[in-house]
Amino acid sequence: MTQGEVIIVDMKDLLSAQKRIHGVAINTPFIPSPFMSQFSNQEVLMKMETMQPIGAFKLRGALSAVAALPDGITGVTCCSTGNHGRGVAYAAKSRGLRAVVCMSELVPQAKIDGIKALGAEVRIVGTSQDDAMQESHRLCAAESLANISPFDDAHVIAGQGTIGLEMLRKRPDLSTILVPLSGGGLAAGVATAAKTINPNITVIGISMDRGAAMYHSLRAGHPVEVAEHASLADSLGGGIGQSNQLSFAMCRDLLDDTILVTEDEIRHAMQVLFFEDRIVAEGASAVGHAAMLSGKLDHVKGPIGTIITGRNLDMPTFAQIMAGNDVHLGDLFVKGTPYGT
Repeated sequence: MTQGEVIIVDMKDLLSAQKRIHGVAINTPFIPSPFMSQFSNQEVLMKMETMQPIGAFKLRGALSAVAALPDGITGVTCCSTGNHGRGVAYAAKSRGLRAVVCMSELVPQAKIDGIKALGAEVRIVGTSQDDAMQESHRLCAAESLANISPFDDAHVIAGQGTIGLEMLRKRPDLSTILVPLSGGGLAAGVATAAKTINPNITVIGISMDRGAAMYHSLRAGHPVEVAEHASLADSLGGGIGQSNQLSFAMCRDLLDDTILVTEDEIRHAMQVLFFEDRIVAEGASAVGHAAMLSGKLDHVKGPIGTIITGRNLDMPTFAQIMAGNDVHLGDLFVKGTPYGT
């Protein structure tokens, strides 16, 4: 994993992570979407991470990182927009460790409640993931807790990369993988697996157009701070850290493209997942569908694999979206449209 002073995450690390998480994280189904396949005129498959015990892919990275901790650690901390905190809480509880999850005021209450239900402490700090990250780092020093980064940690990246291993083992003929893009841990891990197995495969990161930190950082050539806003894809919010050591460079070197989708496009994609595939999915899970449905991926080749990353959303908001009603989230207003009209 190290080469001189440089940390490298490679296939050996992914295979080691696969062993560490085996028996807890599920090898989730990778199933076709008949509707999206017909719409795209090529096969589209969905990796169903909604079926993990915590309802999201983040369990993989959290389990991998917590299992790799040295003996003597009594507790862990992290910053999170929701699902990473749930994964860390689950992994810490399985080892009898204290867990403190730091979150910003933008995180939906449903995700806070889910983390507390797993026995973790929650600290609400500031209005951005960067604020929550600072509190997590403070706790490491003040209370001797081990920090588990949601994306910039070699063991976390390796754990997320096991998704790519499973996708390519099930369908070695994949031509394109669409990855929801936030801090880049998922994209870095999946791209490592995919590009190692098939260097010719195309991996595209997709984010919302409100505060897409990795997208703007890649275009700037270095990590940049972005203002955080409420979004239907709230799981994709947050900065990547000004001192990012891993995920920025890996996304820069491994992703073939990055694409932004609008809130209206995310709303429509969530409706398609529900009405056509009968899937309850977070807005972050729907960005691959959103990019395809909006015509932003007409140039890619199939078979196409996309990752349905999680289901831990606010259900009253979800019900409003499915009913075609307007949605208000902080400063965000999304005009409602009944599906099929």
